[in-house]
Amino acid sequence: MWHTGLLDLSIWQLIATTLLLTHVTIVSVTVYLHRYSAHRALELHPALKHCFRFWLWLTTAMNTREWTAIHRKHHAKCETPDDPHSPVHKGLGTVLRKGAELYMAEAKNEQTLRIYGKNCPDDWIERHLYARFPNLGIVLLLAIDLALFGVIGLSIWAVQMIWIPFWAAGVVNGLGHAVGYRNFECRDAATNLVPWGILIGGEELHNNHHTYPNSAKLSVRKWEFDMGWAWIRLFSLLGLARVNRTAPIAHRVEGKHHLDMDSAMAILNNRFQIMAQYRKLVIVPLVRQELDRADASVRHQLRRAKRLLAREPSLLQQEQQAHIEAMLAQSQALKVIYEKRLALQQIWTRTSANGHDMLAAIKQWVHEAEASGIQSLREFAEHLRTYSLRPSVVPA
Repeated sequence: MWHTGLLDLSIWQLIATTLLLTHVTIVSVTVYLHRYSAHRALELHPALKHCFRFWLWLTTAMNTREWTAIHRKHHAKCETPDDPHSPVHKGLGTVLRKGAELYMAEAKNEQTLRIYGKNCPDDWIERHLYARFPNLGIVLLLAIDLALFGVIGLSIWAVQMIWIPFWAAGVVNGLGHAVGYRNFECRDAATNLVPWGILIGGEELHNNHHTYPNSAKLSVRKWEFDMGWAWIRLFSLLGLARVNRTAPIAHRVEGKHHLDMDSAMAILNNRFQIMAQYRKLVIVPLVRQELDRADASVRHQLRRAKRLLAREPSLLQQEQQAHIEAMLAQSQALKVIYEKRLALQQIWTRTSANGHDMLAAIKQWVHEAEASGIQSLREFAEHLRTYSLRPSVVPA
């Protein structure tokens, strides 16, 4: 009958179909728009690229050049007033409620499209159909949904229309810069919302992405799962995709005790993992020791020490900076490891353009760490010596 559509599905079949259709849209966004078009982390077969372009035109009315340009500008201007959708400057509530509106407003900025929208499709069908008639696709989708599913097709269409604006423009761009956990202290406020990037195709692993934006794989820990990466692996097996880059792997060679240029380059490549290791191996155990030693009058000042002493300095608020100063005033050991952390982080900022200068700076840092008298710091200095660009075996 006309009101049940051509397929005449049960309620559970309709729910499953809706989830399947929205998942295809998520895959189109994360694999094609995000990892391929914006970051070139992989290559895609021309036929697969066009399938994604057509599906996005049909289900979102989003244009490849506009989306790519806005996302690239987000990375280039992240957490500044020029960021198209930073909750730090525009407010979390604004991004959650008006994420799609912020996108549409920025899409009208010709300067953004000109500077950040390079190397996007500009063929006949893009100029004469997708870009010229962006809303025709979603009108066509409405007709298809009504024909296939009947009256309930209007609800299915509505879910498809709000799926990307809600999850991507709202949740990821909003909550993904406000709440969650951080594997790495990158220079913006990006967080991982959950460790199982399934519902939004891996985009929930936002801190990982902002740390390694050109990686085709967004999961970095063994217990994290990136659905988008699973699809990329499948496309690769089918000959439809080729991965260009993933996050660097931190190789450590047991028995390696000397710092050389190989060590310096490995430390530079894996600096975010190394700073995460510094938190785990130096800050956390020393904070525990200080908590055990502290009396009740100062213990409350150390409660947030593990998080604050590892926080990216540029993201610290004035109240947090004052809290850190109060903690360091109570503990000389914490003051040493905090200053050494900042000094280590500054090495690649100052010397990354010159390998020899960086190697000399790392050697000096290791020498000072070993002379600090702090056991965890001395062990971390030894830990740095073992890094290598290659998983090689040290001869006996």
